[in-house]
Amino acid sequence: MANTYTQMNVHAVFSVKGRGNFISNNWSEQLHRYLAGTLKETKNYSLSVGGYKDHVHIFFELNPTISVSDILKNVKAKSSKWINLEGFVAGKFEWQAGYGAFTYSRSQRNDVIKYIMNQEEHHRKRSFKDEYLELLRKNEIKYEDAYLFEFYE
Repeated sequence: MANTYTQMNVHAVFSVKGRGNFISNNWSEQLHRYLAGTLKETKNYSLSVGGYKDHVHIFFELNPTISVSDILKNVKAKSSKWINLEGFVAGKFEWQAGYGAFTYSRSQRNDVIKYIMNQEEHHRKRSFKDEYLELLRKNEIKYEDAYLFEFYE
């Protein structure tokens, strides 16, 4: 009997609702570990998790038995609930609807991991909006401005 073999690397990006700078350095590492653990629950292998004050990047090897949208729905729901239970922010924490998801080959893994791990340094020079639009352009994704994340400068 034949087996199924896959190797699919997904880089997903999602943002805090209202684009508030709510993700503090005081608890961002805990959040990144929590996100990686949530990926593991759905048998996805976390390669890198990072981000900045108002958004998160997760890079993982995709389990082919579950869709990217189901994975991200689970990750966002569980992590927002966890953030609220831990009381990390005043008021109710939520992620914005939607996400960006991009695939990379095995040979590109190290570059994507380095990129995600250097988010704080990266955002000293570049806004999240510029970063996200560049990801869309590099991946040749057509988009309409009305359906992008809410961006506040």
